[in-house]
Amino acid sequence: MATTGAIRAIRQAGLALAAIVACGAWAQADPRIRALAQEQKPAMLETMKELVGFESGSREIEELDRIAAHIAVKFRAIGAQVDVIDPVEAQTLRFSDTPERIGKMVKASFTGTGKARILMLAHMDTVYPKGMLAKQPFRIDGNRAYGLGIADDKQGIALILHVMTMLKALDFRDYGTVTVLINGDEEISSPAGRYYQGLLGESHDVVLSYEGGGSPEEERLRLATSGIALAHLNVRGRASHAGSAPERGINSLEELAFQIGQMRDLSDPKSGIKVNWTLAKAGVVHNMIPPEAQATADVRVERVSDFDVVEKAIRARIEKQLLPHAKVELNFERHFLPLELRPVSRALAQHAKGIYSELGRPIVVLERSTGGGTDASNAAVRAKGPVIEGFGLPGFGSHTVNAEYILLDAIEPKLYLSTRLIMDLATGKAPLQ
Repeated sequence: MATTGAIRAIRQAGLALAAIVACGAWAQADPRIRALAQEQKPAMLETMKELVGFESGSREIEELDRIAAHIAVKFRAIGAQVDVIDPVEAQTLRFSDTPERIGKMVKASFTGTGKARILMLAHMDTVYPKGMLAKQPFRIDGNRAYGLGIADDKQGIALILHVMTMLKALDFRDYGTVTVLINGDEEISSPAGRYYQGLLGESHDVVLSYEGGGSPEEERLRLATSGIALAHLNVRGRASHAGSAPERGINSLEELAFQIGQMRDLSDPKSGIKVNWTLAKAGVVHNMIPPEAQATADVRVERVSDFDVVEKAIRARIEKQLLPHAKVELNFERHFLPLELRPVSRALAQHAKGIYSELGRPIVVLERSTGGGTDASNAAVRAKGPVIEGFGLPGFGSHTVNAEYILLDAIEPKLYLSTRLIMDLATGKAPLQ
């Protein structure tokens, strides 16, 4: 009779053999796709250079119109049915910082002969105001390509375009539909884009989102993203002369400082709740008791239900005031819902990880959010299938003024990954349930 130690050894040997077999299934990369990825790399670099050349800040409507038209031409050239969509007010969720005019969206559709319906997401807007490009044009330095908005998210647009170019070169049309949606309002919380993202998420089998795919240290796919809310505090006091009659005023700044001070402990790292006061203003002139003061907190959560937890906690705290006659009001805006981990996404992410291993490259699958919110969560609200974020290029420096870049040596692998994954989804080799 075998001993316990012997049984354990047999089991371990069996697991090791299974691992070897599994690795063997991914051992050989497709030479056709690798060659096409290599061929597309210079063209994709040129596309990113072109896209970075548009100063498409979220509030720069003329530049957003120009880049939308440019992207539409690019997708029509490879056979897509393209619609340039103007936001509709009735379908727009306005926040306190939503501009009057919102950038257009580009929807590119590819119709195939199969059944799988695949949605690919990216955005064309950036956080940078017009005028910054002149001192910081696109440039290449070693393994890095720099440019305002290149990592967030012009690389994503370029990657999708050249993946679809590769599929066309392969004459691969076994999917049912591949739909690409590129919006111009992600950096202002997608007040218009979210309607279309949700609608298309519901009508497609899988959502692949092309925000950045990790850092220089670690490539990543994300199965969860953070929810983002803004907590706006407004304090109303009463003005009076700061020198001759300060006692007749109600100092809104003092009340605001008290409120922020008593809410310093609302973050809960264990549950992923982050509450940070990031903006404040008060007063009119130095010799007037300030009649009004405002502050804004950036709120991040991992679960939709935690929005209620934070809002309830803030409302409870403002019941206690330093100055009884001041009026304290809260406006709690839920900008991005969190993308919560869904088991259906796990299997597809592992399949993608296996594809990447064909190239000898590791990729980490994150099941917990790291603090960023993206449009993947808008598509997930109504989607039933897998939703995965992070198919874009790794890089660094998003939302910085002179350090935003992507890694050049990841271009070919990421082109390979998405092309192979779409082919596997279309032919039933990749799991959708």
